[in-house]
Amino acid sequence: MRNKAVVFRMSLFGLALGLLLITTPRVYGQGESYIGATITGTAYAMSGRQAGRSGTFRLIINRYASTQDVQTLNDALRSGGQDEMLRVLSRMDGGRIQVGSGIGVQANIITAELLPNGETKIVVIYERSIRFSELRYGARSQDYKFGHAELFIRRNGQGQGTWISAAKIRMRNGNTWEVEDFGTFPARLMGLRVRDRREPR
Repeated sequence: MRNKAVVFRMSLFGLALGLLLITTPRVYGQGESYIGATITGTAYAMSGRQAGRSGTFRLIINRYASTQDVQTLNDALRSGGQDEMLRVLSRMDGGRIQVGSGIGVQANIITAELLPNGETKIVVIYERSIRFSELRYGARSQDYKFGHAELFIRRNGQGQGTWISAAKIRMRNGNTWEVEDFGTFPARLMGLRVRDRREPR
């Protein structure tokens, strides 16, 4: 079965660039910024060897990516593909993301957007940890260098979302990022709840 490619859209300085519908990353004064907050919930696998299994989900938000951060990543992807994008992304730090019982990894970029329905859409892109076995046996999964989460938080601080544990990102038509999930379907994020909420800055 072919992997399911998902194309997202992003707006930067009014130009459609693709990826995750990141409009203006900082939407303060209109909704919750959630900087300094921890969002917890449950990740439920929908496909693959882990299908039907669940684990804890935790996201710590310390900083949102700026429009310039997103532009820098776009330039890197355009000029050098996902390897160059990963090199640039690895130097960014927005917080921490944890799925399951591990200590988690650095959440390299985090963006937030206030949607018309009042929800806050939070997107996380990070460099995933590639296991030694993937490198040793030349597994195809090692080409899927990114992790991605998309959260929709309602005004009451609760919500849901999706998580892709292994993703490939490539440029299409010069201005669109295409995110391909190594699995068939993203995992579901359920029962999300904001903890330690701070007021928007």
